[in-house]
Amino acid sequence: MGQLKQLLPLKGKPIIRHSLDALLSAGLDDIVVVLGERNPDLINIVGGLPVRVVFNTVPGSDMAESLRTGLRSVDCSSTGILISLADHPMASSATIQVLVSLHHQKPDRILVPRYEMRKGHPVLLPSILLKDIHKGGTLRDVIGKYPERIRPVEVEDRGVVLDIDTMEDYENLLNLAPHESKPGPARPSGLSFQRSARKDILP
Repeated sequence: MGQLKQLLPLKGKPIIRHSLDALLSAGLDDIVVVLGERNPDLINIVGGLPVRVVFNTVPGSDMAESLRTGLRSVDCSSTGILISLADHPMASSATIQVLVSLHHQKPDRILVPRYEMRKGHPVLLPSILLKDIHKGGTLRDVIGKYPERIRPVEVEDRGVVLDIDTMEDYENLLNLAPHESKPGPARPSGLSFQRSARKDILP
C-alpha cells in the first residue's frame, strides 16, 4: 500500500488498535505483539497496553518468521495459540471468545472461522502443532499437514474475511456500517502481528 497500514485511522483509532482491543476484550491473558519494524508511532500505540512486544528483525521475511518470533515469547503452558492478523481489524471479540470456548472443548482441533463459506482469521491451533513452524514451515504447511484436525466454525462475523491489502480494501472498510460486522454465535495465548507483503493463505 506504500505506507504502514496498521497506523491508518479506522472509526476513530488506528487499525492495529482494533485488532488488539478485540483480543483484550475477549479476555486473553497472554498477548504477544510481533512488529516488523521499530516505528515509534506503532510502539507508542502498543506500549500502553497489557501486551508484550517483540520484533521480527529479519529483513524481507514472511509471516512464518513473524510466527516463529512470536512463538518464542509465548507462555509455554498455553494449550492453544490464537493467531490474529493486524490487517483483519474487524473480527469481533465475541468471535474470538467462541473460538476459545471451542478450544476448551476440542483442544486438538484447528479452529478456522468461516463466514458465508469463506475461511477467515483469526485461527486457533493446538500449540503442539506449531512445532513445525520452528522447522521452517509456514502456517499453511502446518494446517495442510493435519486436515483431519481442521474444524470450520461458522460465524455471522463478516470481519473475519475483511482484510486490508489495498487502498480500495481500506476505503471499503471506512464505508462499512457497524452492524455489517456482527459477532459470532459464545484462555489460550494470542499472537498479533503485522503482515508482510507475502500472504500466507489458508488452504
